[in-house]
Amino acid sequence: MISSSGFGQSPDADTASVSPGMDQLFSVKEEFRYEVKYGFFKLGWINVTLLSDTLYQGRMLKHLYTEIESNAGIPFIGKEVDQYHSLFYVNQAGLPQTVLFWKDNIDEQEYNEIQYTFDRQADSVYYKEEDGSQDTLSLEDPATAGHIIFYFSRLFAGSDESFKLPVYVTKKKGYIYADNSLETEKRNYAAFDETISAYKLEGTTENIEGPFGFSGDFRAWYLTDDLRVPLEARVKVFLGNVIVKIIEYRRTEL
Repeated sequence: MISSSGFGQSPDADTASVSPGMDQLFSVKEEFRYEVKYGFFKLGWINVTLLSDTLYQGRMLKHLYTEIESNAGIPFIGKEVDQYHSLFYVNQAGLPQTVLFWKDNIDEQEYNEIQYTFDRQADSVYYKEEDGSQDTLSLEDPATAGHIIFYFSRLFAGSDESFKLPVYVTKKKGYIYADNSLETEKRNYAAFDETISAYKLEGTTENIEGPFGFSGDFRAWYLTDDLRVPLEARVKVFLGNVIVKIIEYRRTEL
């Protein structure tokens, strides 16, 4: 679904030879909706958007919001709604850096159930997990709680650069490793009217267990436009391999 801002019915520009910077990604208002499938089963949906800047401890920070909703029609899963928030800024190297991450468990009305605070003056990460445990870990930049990978990966998509991202989750530090490619593939998605071209990323994780038990090897695809729109991810979770595909996308120029 394309907004009336003029993004057009054929978003496959195929003319952007340089990966975007954060300023370019912030020049538009984007809304994403993804469908999560395991084989023939539709597990749920993921909504992602960048909210208005948020004042936190005297600083104006960017606010990334993601909602994960389960498909209540699947037996033994039930209705689950989790909301994830990241407050972050862009450092001098042009990389997003997390200041605060938290999770709200909406269906159980457990707010701030998980929280990770990144203190770069003290080189420390302070966490509170859903079991009530709290502790401090040593910080390694560009540190994140994993959520910011949504923007971070777009800075490298469509290049031949690899990256390593330190991630703090489930009471420990892990890493996301990714290799990008200049090659493109033709792909089809419900969000776009025509066949589009996409760049592919291949990666793996180390010492990480994310939402749905996400860990191990993964693949992702990004649109070959100027903003490298995230299109699809294939990841391993506790159930097996799941596919996350974009089904709606709206872009409005700011």
